[in-house]
Amino acid sequence: MPLSRRSYIGASSAALLAGLAGCSSLGSVGSNGSGDGETYTVGHGDFETEINASAFPDMLYFYCVQSGWMNWPTVMENYESEYGPAVHDDDRSSGEALQHMRSHSGDMTHSGYNGGYTYGIVARNDGFTQAYKPKGWDKVPDSLKTDDGHVTATRRVTTAVTYRKDIYEERGLDAPETWEDLLNPEITQDLALQTPQAAVGLAAALSVNNARGGSMDDLQPVIDYYKEIQDGGAEFTDNFLAQFSSGEYSTFIRYDYSGLDLKYNNDEIAEENVGVALLGGENGNQGALNMPYGYALLEDAPNPEAGKLFMDYVLSLEGQQHFLDAYVRPIRSAEMELPDEFIDSAEYDRTEFQVDYNQLVDQQDAIIEEITRGANI
Repeated sequence: MPLSRRSYIGASSAALLAGLAGCSSLGSVGSNGSGDGETYTVGHGDFETEINASAFPDMLYFYCVQSGWMNWPTVMENYESEYGPAVHDDDRSSGEALQHMRSHSGDMTHSGYNGGYTYGIVARNDGFTQAYKPKGWDKVPDSLKTDDGHVTATRRVTTAVTYRKDIYEERGLDAPETWEDLLNPEITQDLALQTPQAAVGLAAALSVNNARGGSMDDLQPVIDYYKEIQDGGAEFTDNFLAQFSSGEYSTFIRYDYSGLDLKYNNDEIAEENVGVALLGGENGNQGALNMPYGYALLEDAPNPEAGKLFMDYVLSLEGQQHFLDAYVRPIRSAEMELPDEFIDSAEYDRTEFQVDYNQLVDQQDAIIEEITRGANI
C-alpha cells in the first residue's frame, strides 16, 4: 500500500518497533552491573560517551517539542516507551523559546532547543547552547550543521498554501499558483497565517517577499502584501487547523508537510477536499522557502544525559521515519523512501529557494521587527 494511508503512521511505527524489539536502536550496552540502571552509548566521534539511565528524569523538557506539530507525539511516545522519561509537551514557537531562554539566562529550565534552525544559531550566538554531536551527525549535510556541534538540522520543510478544494470550487476559484492569486477577495476574506515571530511565519514572509522581488535587505514587498491581505480580512493566528477543517478558514499558509499531513492523516476532513500548493511570483520569481529545523543541547541544561539520548533518537533512522510518516522531509531522507504523495518534484523546481542562512541569522531580529512594525501585525 502507499506509504501515506491514514493507518500508516501507527502501522509503520509498530512494525519498526517490533523489528527492533529486544535491542535498543541507539546501542544499549547493557547493565553496568551496579544495579543503577541501563547504560547507553551516545554521541558521535569525540562526543561519544556512556550515560546511565539512573540519571534520567521522569520528565524531559525540550523547547518546541509539541503535539500537533511534525508528528512529535509519535516521537515522544516511542522515546518514552524505549527509554523511560516522558517528554513535556512544550507548546511554544521558536521565537517564544528564544525569548524564554533570554528571560531565564543563568537558570536554564529546559535540556534542549528544537525549532527553526536559524533560531538555534541565534541561541548559540547568545551563549545558550553547548557542543554535542549526536549519533548520525556525519549524515547531516555540512551546510545544515555547525562545525562546533552546537546546532544540527534534523528535518526540512517548504512554505506552502493549503486550501479547501470544495470551498474553492463553490466560489469558482482555481487552485492558486502564485502569491498574487491569494489577493483575490474570495481568498483573503478567510485566509490564516502566522506572524514572523514564529519560524513558520518568518518563512512565509520571506517567501512572499522573494516572490515579489524583495530581499533580506528590502522587505517592503512583503510589508505591502501583508497590509493588503489584512485589509481583505486575512488573520494572523497560531491556531487555525480546527477552523480549517470546519470551513471557517478556506486557506492557510504554513508548510508543505502541514497540508499533506492534514490531507492524508486526518479523519476530520475528506482527503479530496484538501489541496496543497507551492507558490511562485507573477514574474517567475520563486516563492517557496525551504527552511531547515534542528536542535541543540543547552548550556548548563538540566538532565543532559536524557537530552543527549533524545537527540540521538530523533536523528536515528527510526526517529527520522516518524517525521517522514507526517510528510516532513527528514534530514537523512537520502537514506529513506519518500511517499508518492509528496508534491510533484517539478513544482519544487519551479518555486523552491533557499537563503543565506548565516545572513538570515545576522539579520533575523531586525527582519522580524521591520515586518511586524511595517505591517502593523
